[in-house]
Amino acid sequence: MEEKSIFEILKDNAVFALEFLAVVFVLFLIAYVVEKFEKKKSGDTERILSTRKVAVIGMFSAISAVLMLFEIPVGFAPDFYKLDFSELPALIGAFAYGPVAGVMIEFIKIILKLLFKSTSTALVGELANFAVGCSFLLPASILYLAKKNKKNAILSCIIGTFTMTVFGTAFNAVYLLPKFSELYGLPLDAIVGMGTAINGNINSVTTLVVFCVAPLNLLKGGLVSIITLLIYKKLSPILKAARR
Repeated sequence: MEEKSIFEILKDNAVFALEFLAVVFVLFLIAYVVEKFEKKKSGDTERILSTRKVAVIGMFSAISAVLMLFEIPVGFAPDFYKLDFSELPALIGAFAYGPVAGVMIEFIKIILKLLFKSTSTALVGELANFAVGCSFLLPASILYLAKKNKKNAILSCIIGTFTMTVFGTAFNAVYLLPKFSELYGLPLDAIVGMGTAINGNINSVTTLVVFCVAPLNLLKGGLVSIITLLIYKKLSPILKAARR
């Protein structure tokens, strides 16, 4: 698809951009309320966002934005579904600083990506990346916030991956694919046909998301979780030093 400047995209798709911002607000509010509640329950008086935390969040956002630019095609899905590792810094940040930090990293990452590269999907792909990414980060970081140990970290990653897979699959079928079809005037049948060319079992939007989106999210969640669990302990002392 032809890429336009971010300003042209916002002008042409103002309503969708407002919907995007509404999703951002709701997810940020959920993260803030839950984190505030957990801190109050545990007697933790540390601020949700300190100056040093914000600085690290900015750094992680920049790393996530760069990682988002490196997309890896997967053989079982059409080219518009690709694998990237931009959730890796976001999950590490969310584990270290809480769900609010995770949502902030996800959102700033999208802003930076749009400034670097604009969009070829009229913001639909960016909304998908943000919302589906948060469906992974929020449950994982909220569970880990309640009890920070290795066993719970593993459980948090498993539940986060499962949530992302279910939510991402449903969100694509119910909203994202129809919205992409609407904005580009591209029939859903044509989009499904791209999947059929790869897998003969794909013959509808439902089978497209089941055979393409679900395994992609499982793969992404699994890989990001494994890498996070392997490196988080080594990074933890550095990240804790920046908490205040």
